[in-house]
Amino acid sequence: MKISKDYLKYHPCLFSGSDKNKWKWFENCLGALDGTHIPVTVSSDDRPRYRNRKGGISTNALGVCDPDLKFIYVLPGWEGSASDSRVLRDALRRNNRFIIPSDKYYLVAAGYTNGPGFLAPYRGTRYHLNEWTGNNPETYKELFNLRHSVSRNVIERAFGLLKKR
Repeated sequence: MKISKDYLKYHPCLFSGSDKNKWKWFENCLGALDGTHIPVTVSSDDRPRYRNRKGGISTNALGVCDPDLKFIYVLPGWEGSASDSRVLRDALRRNNRFIIPSDKYYLVAAGYTNGPGFLAPYRGTRYHLNEWTGNNPETYKELFNLRHSVSRNVIERAFGLLKKR
C-alpha cells in the first residue's frame, strides 16, 4: 500500500528539554524499534500460525519511531507466531525495505542482535525500568542498560499511544 503525501506530513526531529537529555548518550541514534502484537480474528485454519507465545491470536507488527514518538517505518501483517527478529529480517530484505544510513543506528530490545544499525542492551544485566525503582546502577553495564532502557522506552510509549493504553 502506498500512502500519499496528502496523508503524511513529515517534521524534522527536534529534541527539547528532558528528551534531549536522555538521548545525549546515543550519538547518531535515530530512534528505537520493536515488535508489537495486535489482536486479530482469523479463520480456525489459520489460528495456529497466528497464535502468539502468550496463547492469544494476533498479528506481529514491527514499528520504528524517532525520539519524538513519530513512526517512521511500520511493517504489519506477520503471523503472531513469528519472532520479532524474523519480522525485522523481512523488513530489511523486502522491496520497500527499512533502510538505515551507514553511520546511524536504532536502539533495540535484548531479543534482537547487536550489529550494524542496531544497538541492544547488555544481556544478563538489569534492564527494565521497573527493576531500577529505588536502586542505582552499580556497574558500567547497568548504567548503560539504564540509559538504553530510558531512551528505548520511546517505542513502547509510541505503541501505547497507538493502542490507546
